Amino acid sequence: MELSELCTKLKFEHLSAQLDTLCEQAAKRELNYREFLGEALGAEWQGRRLKGVERGMRLARFPYLKTLEQFDLSFQPTIDRKLVRELAGLSFVERGDNLLLLGPPGTGKTMLAVALGIKAIEAGHRVLFLTLETLITRLRRVQAENRLEWQLQQWIAPKLLIVDELGCAPRGADTPRGFTPPATDAAVVRS
Repeated sequence: MELSELCTKLKFEHLSAQLDTLCEQAAKRELNYREFLGEALGAEWQGRRLKGVERGMRLARFPYLKTLEQFDLSFQPTIDRKLVRELAGLSFVERGDNLLLLGPPGTGKTMLAVALGIKAIEAGHRVLFLTLETLITRLRRVQAENRLEWQLQQWIAPKLLIVDELGCAPRGADTPRGFTPPATDAAVVRS
């Protein structure tokens, strides 16, 4: 059986696409069988990992993509750089802690929440991004459709749930009595 046929049968789509190049490189570098197998399986793993990250980014529904490396800390000098580095380690996600980012509009809360979400996806976690308005609108709709339990399961499935624009809550007749949006904008990161 041919290698390319085996790759297809084993569903090694990433390896299959790179097989000729990997074989040529292995011959040039005089790799032994174990080294070649390591390179080949590494190429497949890397391809699957990247595909998983791309899928995670789509499913997260971020409003835009901005990584921590692209986050300009000099734009907002009041942000504690040490704290951002600590948050980037995602230990709060591992512990299941919540994170509340508070501040006036335009200070980078959403950008930081998105960047932390991207970090979590790259670490293999499922992430979902919602605005509070979207969350409330969906709650109202699914409650009317008698699908509330299903929707709640969809929201608790991700390891990291980001709820943005807490200061922009929609008001309506069915808004809980006594609910007052905060004076500042906020993003909640629940893990």
